[in-house]
Amino acid sequence: MPKTILVVDDSASVRKAVTSALERQGYRVLQANDGTQALGLVQESVPDLVLTDADMPEMGGHALCRVLKKGKATKGVPVVIMSGELVEDKDVVSGLESGADDYILKPLSMPVLFARLGAVLRRFDPTPESAAALKSGGLEVDPVGREVKAAGKPVPLTRREFDLLLYLVEHAGKVVPAGRILENVWGYDLALYNDPHTVEVHVSRLRKKLGPAAGKRIVAYRNVGYKFEN
Repeated sequence: MPKTILVVDDSASVRKAVTSALERQGYRVLQANDGTQALGLVQESVPDLVLTDADMPEMGGHALCRVLKKGKATKGVPVVIMSGELVEDKDVVSGLESGADDYILKPLSMPVLFARLGAVLRRFDPTPESAAALKSGGLEVDPVGREVKAAGKPVPLTRREFDLLLYLVEHAGKVVPAGRILENVWGYDLALYNDPHTVEVHVSRLRKKLGPAAGKRIVAYRNVGYKFEN
């Protein structure tokens, strides 16, 4: 069955463009022009993911996210906020603190949007392979609670470090190019930014926080990428 995505935006042109693009990717798409209408649709049929604009006149994306995350039937629905107005660091932090599972800046790059939505959906509906990798060899990764334990002890990670680890774990056993990591974890357009050193620095920090046993499972392949070993 195709995944259902609820697109919420007060701009009809944005809704149309995003809906058309998602439908071409095989998703079923519902539309709402503000948070209030979105809540009405969610009560009728709970979607697999909500993609909402941050700044809307009736109920914005941050408020919508808070309501969904508090609802008994909707707290497990991933929410991705997109914005072309609320783009400062404080705005992104506010959105993430409201419970958003990702925050994407406009103008939207459709390939990056697809990748980010796919990553969020995988966290909430992992394959048997990735689910097994989430808890193995003394390392436990909780995608929904965004918590990590190594040898039974909590590992405090930044949001970016957690997203990086989760992405590598989701692709356990495969060498992932640094460019693909920048595209899917950072959301960068590779035509504009493609510096593998960014990934290298974050991998180094991540290894240190995980400790020797878990950290060595992230293997670097020079000039190629990284692999999380099962």
